Amino acid sequence: MKRRSFAVAMLLVAGMAVNAGAGNAPKPVSAKKFDVLATAALEAMKQKAAELKIGGVAVVNYAPGDAVEAWSSKMAVVGRMTDPAAGAGKGNNLLAIAYAKSAEMARTLVNSGTSTGPIMTGEFGWQGGVMERVKGGFLIVSFSGGKSEDDVEVSKAGLAVMKAGL
Repeated sequence: MKRRSFAVAMLLVAGMAVNAGAGNAPKPVSAKKFDVLATAALEAMKQKAAELKIGGVAVVNYAPGDAVEAWSSKMAVVGRMTDPAAGAGKGNNLLAIAYAKSAEMARTLVNSGTSTGPIMTGEFGWQGGVMERVKGGFLIVSFSGGKSEDDVEVSKAGLAVMKAGL
């Protein structure tokens, strides 16, 4: 009987430890908090783009959890959404490019254009997006419209605001 009581007590202690750990697990960012952070991050990205004298499209995403399986997203057009066709070119949909950078980061979990693996259909492998794993999920920020190095700087400005607000 003593062994059974001891075993039951050990199970209870183990269960309490698991529940205590679950209570301390990182909670995802609420939709309301994401909206506030995303708005501030997009404003910082607009300011950085203005400093660099570029326009384009800014995108911020938050993916809760240990893997990117869903996300909340917000975007802003910063002067222009497209580049018109020039010569034999088709033009550029900067919104599509910014989201392609975000999608690449969601798959690779590294900044856009820095993965050492193969580029998949739908990805360009272009720099301009930055990401970071944070408590409770992932922040994924991208910009398209300037030179790659400028797009990265604009994205970093947005990421810094998102991180500071968590």
